Amino acid sequence: MLTKAPRGTSDILSPNTAKWQYLESKARDICARFGYGEIRTPTFEHTELFLRGVGDTTDVVEKQMYTFTDKGDRSITLRPEGTASAARAFIEHNLGANPLPVKLFYTIPCFRYEKPQAGRLREFHQFGVEVFGSDKPSVDVEIISLAIMYLNELGLNDLTLNINSIGCPECRKKYNEKLIEYFKEHYDELCDTCKSRLERNPLRILDCKSPICGALAKNAPKLIDYICDECSEHFNSVKSGLDAIGISYTVDPDIVRGLDYYTKTVFEVSSNDIGSQSAVCGGGRYDGLISELGGNATPGIGFALGIERLIMVMENKGLSFGEVKAPQLFVATIGKKADIYAEKLVYELRKSGIVCEKDRMGRSLKAQMKYADKSGYLYTVVLGDDEIDKNEATLKNMSDGTTTDVTLDKIADYLR
Repeated sequence: MLTKAPRGTSDILSPNTAKWQYLESKARDICARFGYGEIRTPTFEHTELFLRGVGDTTDVVEKQMYTFTDKGDRSITLRPEGTASAARAFIEHNLGANPLPVKLFYTIPCFRYEKPQAGRLREFHQFGVEVFGSDKPSVDVEIISLAIMYLNELGLNDLTLNINSIGCPECRKKYNEKLIEYFKEHYDELCDTCKSRLERNPLRILDCKSPICGALAKNAPKLIDYICDECSEHFNSVKSGLDAIGISYTVDPDIVRGLDYYTKTVFEVSSNDIGSQSAVCGGGRYDGLISELGGNATPGIGFALGIERLIMVMENKGLSFGEVKAPQLFVATIGKKADIYAEKLVYELRKSGIVCEKDRMGRSLKAQMKYADKSGYLYTVVLGDDEIDKNEATLKNMSDGTTTDVTLDKIADYLR
């Protein structure tokens, strides 16, 4: 087992790393256009942050967190999601003193102990955005539009956007009474986890992955039918804003999201390219999170998008991950004098921006050329004593076999 990655983790090797770099660079580009700055938070946090922020009755906290006691006898948890950490940083660094709203994005690894499956690992990666300081529906629209624009620019245009409102805490008090009443009639059918949730947090039953609980949830009262006038007005404004910019959506009363901090608007963006795990992006508003963590009451909203799942969708659709540049030049050598000269030549070419390499294995000339061809180099040049003495060599185009004589100090100019 020593030489095998732990279950639910994976190595990302070149050239696949180019796909990740492409998605990350596109995320940075679009966030810059929307005015979001990058935040980088620790990989682990105090466990209490997630107990209070994510919710102690959620699947994430009850079943999935990687929690341990450190040498200082402190309970520490590997980050299972990004919002709670961003909220903690917002409070710790008094970001609320800055002009509002504060708009942040991140690309981070997260950790959840669950059964590995397509597009879902125990160590996974998220691109996420958060906005703190505004309760306006237009921010909800901006967040959703950022997610849709990002996915569209990657080539994903046949997306489904589902939205819902789960109201405010006051709405949910009345709704929870109806929910408890409904599920008590089916108490014996609930899984053990949901039986324990019934009085503490019945809303979490709606997010249970058990097929039986899921079937019961389908017929449960819908939260959107119990939201107050203020929450209803907010939701209507979100829908009007999406209509105004031409983003189509479906109101799905069954969306509740799996974390306790959500309020009002929640949404999911889906694709049907990876089977049952179709959601590629999800998020919503969390107006009570900052105060729950001990900060001043500050509204917030955000989303998270799984990088692994997104890559699967794009691969299944045959989409491009941008142009991956082939290595440009391999310098093959004959003899010790040429090998020393090639070291200097390669160094100077790299300084001028040329992607190039020389032999590092003591191969024969034939083996060097075979290596250059297999590695995808666009050009090769062979250096021996004659080429060095004449300051001239033959550059070979590996794709069509054509050759060009060039002076050694002009190779960079030619390749450009």
